[in-house]
Amino acid sequence: MEHHGTGHRPVEYRIEDLAHHSGATVRTIRAYQDRGLLPRPERRGRANVYGDAHLARLRQIADLLDRGYTLASIKELLEAWDAGRGLGGVLGLAAEVGGPWTDEKADRITRAELDAAFGGKPDDAAVADAVALGVLEPMPGRDDEYLVPSPQELAVAVELHAAGVPLLAISGHLRELRGQVEHIASRFLEFTTEHVFARYLGHHPPTDADAAEAASLVRRLRPLAQQSVDAELARAMRLFATRHLQQHLTSGVPASRTDEALPVALPASTTRAVEALVGRENVAAFIAAATERELQARTLDSLAATHTNPGSVAQST
Repeated sequence: MEHHGTGHRPVEYRIEDLAHHSGATVRTIRAYQDRGLLPRPERRGRANVYGDAHLARLRQIADLLDRGYTLASIKELLEAWDAGRGLGGVLGLAAEVGGPWTDEKADRITRAELDAAFGGKPDDAAVADAVALGVLEPMPGRDDEYLVPSPQELAVAVELHAAGVPLLAISGHLRELRGQVEHIASRFLEFTTEHVFARYLGHHPPTDADAAEAASLVRRLRPLAQQSVDAELARAMRLFATRHLQQHLTSGVPASRTDEALPVALPASTTRAVEALVGRENVAAFIAAATERELQARTLDSLAATHTNPGSVAQST
C-alpha cells in the first residue's frame, strides 16, 4: 500500500509495511498505540493507513529505548515534543551521558592470539567466562575473532596470569571488583545529581536550555570520577601495601593463603533474592561485600563496647 511517485504525495503504509521499515513488530506497534505512544492510523474503509509521521515516531521511540529510557519516560518526552517544547536538548544530554567515558579504544583479538597470550593452552571455559563478563565480545560471523572493549582490562588479566594467578581467580576478582566499582559510580552520580544536576532536571522533561547546560556540565565533570578514584586508590595501595609488607617481613611465619576460594552453602532462596537484586553475575561480589560490611560493623561495635564498659566492669569487680 506504499505510494511512491513524483511530486510530494505522502507515503502510506499498511501495518505490516510499517513494521518492516521501522524494525518493530506488528504487535509492538499496536502496543505503542494502546499506550498512547503512537498516533492512531487513518481509517480507509476496512484498512488502517499509516504515514511517514508514524515511521518517524517509531524511530524516535527506538532511539530513546537504546539510550535507556523507559516507555513511561518516553511518553512524557514525546508529549513534550507534541506540545512544541522540543527534544533537542534532552537528546543532546542523553548523547553526552551515553558517550564514551574513557579515551581507551576497543581492539580486536583472534582466538589464536588470545590462547598465546594466556600461555598457549586453549581454555574454552575461560573464554566463555570472559564473554559473560563482557571482557570479550564475539564478532558477528567470525568464530575465531573477538572485540576487546577494554584492551587495558585484558592486559591486566594477561599479566596476572603470567604471574601465576589462575584464570578462575582472575574472573572471580573482576566480578567482585566490578560490584564495588559500580557502587562507587552509583554514589558519585547520586552525589553530583543532588548537588549539581538537580536544579537542571527538575522539569519533566527539562527545557532545552537546562538540558544543554546540564550536558555542558557532564563534559566538565566526566573526568572527576576517575581522577578521584585514581587518587584514593593510590593512597590506599600505598597505605595497605606498606602494612602488608611489614606484616609479612616481621611475622616470622609463612603468610596464609587468602586467595583460595572456600565453598559456602547458602539457602537457595537467599541466592535467588540476591540475584534478583543485583543480577546473577554480581551475586558473589554482593555477598562478599555484605559480609565484609557486617564484619566491619561488628568490629566497630566491639571497639565501642570496650571503650564504654571499663567503668561498669571495674564496679562489678
